Amino acid sequence: MGTEEAHMNGGAEHRTTPRLLRASAERFGDRLAVVDGSTRLSFVQLWEAALEVARAAIAIGIAPGDRVGIWAPNSVRFVVTALGLHCAGAIVVPINTRYRGAEARDILARVRAKVVFVDNGFLNYDYAAAASTPGEDAAVNEALAELVVVDLLDGSPSGPYRMPWSEFRRKAEAVSVATAEATGMAVAPSDLSEIIFTSGTTGRAKGVTIQHGPSVDLYTNFGHIWGVGAGDTYLVTNPFFHTAGNKAGMLLSLIHGLTVVPMAVFDAGEAMRLIQEHRVSVMNGPPTIFYSLLESPERAKYDLSSLRVGATGASVVPVALIERVHTELPFRHFITAYGMTECIGTATMCRQGDSFEVIANTNGRALPGIELRVVDPEGRDVGPGESGEVLIRGANVTRGYWEDPEATAAAIDEDGWLHSGDVGHLDAQGNLKITDRIKDLFIVGGFNVSPAEVEQVLVRHPAIGEVAVIGVPDERLGEVPKAYATRRAGAPPATEEEVIAWARERLANFKVPRSVVFVDALPRNAFGKVLKDELRKAARTAGGS
Repeated sequence: MGTEEAHMNGGAEHRTTPRLLRASAERFGDRLAVVDGSTRLSFVQLWEAALEVARAAIAIGIAPGDRVGIWAPNSVRFVVTALGLHCAGAIVVPINTRYRGAEARDILARVRAKVVFVDNGFLNYDYAAAASTPGEDAAVNEALAELVVVDLLDGSPSGPYRMPWSEFRRKAEAVSVATAEATGMAVAPSDLSEIIFTSGTTGRAKGVTIQHGPSVDLYTNFGHIWGVGAGDTYLVTNPFFHTAGNKAGMLLSLIHGLTVVPMAVFDAGEAMRLIQEHRVSVMNGPPTIFYSLLESPERAKYDLSSLRVGATGASVVPVALIERVHTELPFRHFITAYGMTECIGTATMCRQGDSFEVIANTNGRALPGIELRVVDPEGRDVGPGESGEVLIRGANVTRGYWEDPEATAAAIDEDGWLHSGDVGHLDAQGNLKITDRIKDLFIVGGFNVSPAEVEQVLVRHPAIGEVAVIGVPDERLGEVPKAYATRRAGAPPATEEEVIAWARERLANFKVPRSVVFVDALPRNAFGKVLKDELRKAARTAGGS
């Protein structure tokens, strides 16, 4: 058995969150588990705090298998609440904090949630009122007629089913520690830990069901391969309502003994202050996080030398970003990875010792126990270097979307292969290179154009920081490329004409953008993904190209 394969069962006896939490308290004891402002919890204290939440949850009627929402940003109370709900046997349903009331209530109704925890007032929004106020959908209103809303900030929400945090905690007095611990230990690896809803950028959000055991297995391996462990401090900027923050952040840290520093809203200046103050050694995030650090005019003011291990991932990672991170930031080991919610966030990653060329130009190799295929439109395997749709199979692949067999069958075939919707290719060593999303490809005069290919070229222009390319209607060619770009901090400005002329020297004519619009920032969802639908709407409003 190889080293990586040995890690697959390294935590076999602790393959549920409650068992892992108890084991982490025993292994890491008084080491810091979470630091959030003035709040500091050791691994022992985190276990105790989670058991208190479990006791309170049981007291208000939450039973194993019940679905419970958390509509809140990254914080120590999110961590404690999520882990406590797992100890009560509940299935956690994290909700995007950018969602508004109708969106959140739709999700809560679809899973028939009994309770939702909110961080009321975050981003100046009344989450408690939004969660509890009936809307236009009668079926949703009926499903949520008795929804209990708990305010994590200990506010005083009014109404029969609203409860401040302090009142919720007092409920724990009615349930013994032994009862809560026994409930947690009864959770099985095959039980659901979360239902995480997709971002909905391609349609109505779908609830991805995630199990305890495969999650622990995957991030046991991830941490070993990444090279993190006790003594590391992890600035978690990815939201906990997404697998990148929930699994590659919170769960990974619990497995490997890292100290989590949660960040509710990313701000480059505040991130650098936290890195300096807490000697942060680990970071993970979408490309935009690292662009923000690179472009910050305040970077020289902070000591970032503690940064040791980093990772980024997206459908497509700009090669130019990897080059800049390696030359301008102090990371000693910075990798790329690839995954999606439907495979618990990760399928491939680079390894320590990989060459810069592999890290910069691929998304790494499959993790232990995971299989990859690249197929043509007829489902036939293609050879090394040939592009096609990426398919993923393994225990980390969801067993289905929540109560949506039609969508499940469309995404996962009879042989268990998850059809990712991403275009990529494998090299002879098994390294995967994602080149685009199938839905983002467009056709110019009969030629397929990959927006990511054009973006990879444009982002190398010295005046451009980030860029997104879309196809817009054209009477003669059907569609033509249009670019939206931010300006690189401190770089001499360039005109639209100059950028187009520069691109024409480096790209086939049909790939060259017909227009370039400079913007202050690209529109993104809370996961850091560029919202190309918004760019398409902006283009239509502006008159196409």
